[in-house]
Amino acid sequence: MNTAFDTINQHGEVYMLGDIVHNEKVVADLARAGAKVVEEVDEIPSDSPVLFRAHGTVGSTWEKANSAGLKIIDATCPLVHEIHSEVKKLSIDGRQIIIVGDHGHDEVIGIASQVDNAIVVANPTEAKELKKMKRAGIVCQSTQIIDNVQEIINILMTKVFDLHFVNTICFPTKRNQEQIRQLAKECDVMLIIGSFTSANSKRLTQLSLEINPRSYQVTTLDDVDIKWFNNARTVGISAGASTPDYIIEDVKNKLSTLKDTK
Repeated sequence: MNTAFDTINQHGEVYMLGDIVHNEKVVADLARAGAKVVEEVDEIPSDSPVLFRAHGTVGSTWEKANSAGLKIIDATCPLVHEIHSEVKKLSIDGRQIIIVGDHGHDEVIGIASQVDNAIVVANPTEAKELKKMKRAGIVCQSTQIIDNVQEIINILMTKVFDLHFVNTICFPTKRNQEQIRQLAKECDVMLIIGSFTSANSKRLTQLSLEINPRSYQVTTLDDVDIKWFNNARTVGISAGASTPDYIIEDVKNKLSTLKDTK
């Protein structure tokens, strides 16, 4: 986000192929500042910069932008770049690439584009449907729920003779999941702040709901319903990876003003 705003300040505008992150508030803030979202490289003027978003960009788009002589601003998450590197290493090692992740998600598409014939597995049911194979390399979408990945790996261990797993769930995601598991047990109410277009935020909400039925997802302060806190003394707050700090602070400050409710 900072890279996007810095680019706008320097050039007056910046073009993006799709939303930089899965959060409507961030996208709206950037649009007001001068960011323009397009679908194809051909729509970008030759004298304007293009910003490649956090989820990663497929190789063919990089080639097209370079061929057009565009100034590329790479805002890909460093952890996603690391997954791309690991996938290539596993492929060079002669392994079938298996990606644990959501079908059609921008990050997963970008990872799969790094090699030929990658297989995407979203859940244990799909893992059970795979045929047995001799050698495979497994990575996962950076915001996957650990439990889902572990269950899939357990199944693939019965199907792959020589299996190499690289745990590419990012540290902030692991930390959030661990903290939500603890907070959801200790608190009367849980709030997960994040866009409903964010797979990461929805997964965190699902995880919280499995432990505490009084768990709610909100995008901004406006979504908070005071009735949720009736007879509640403690509230736990977490947020998706793409939620801006100021939105989290808005919600936190509002909750700090609440009195005991009966």
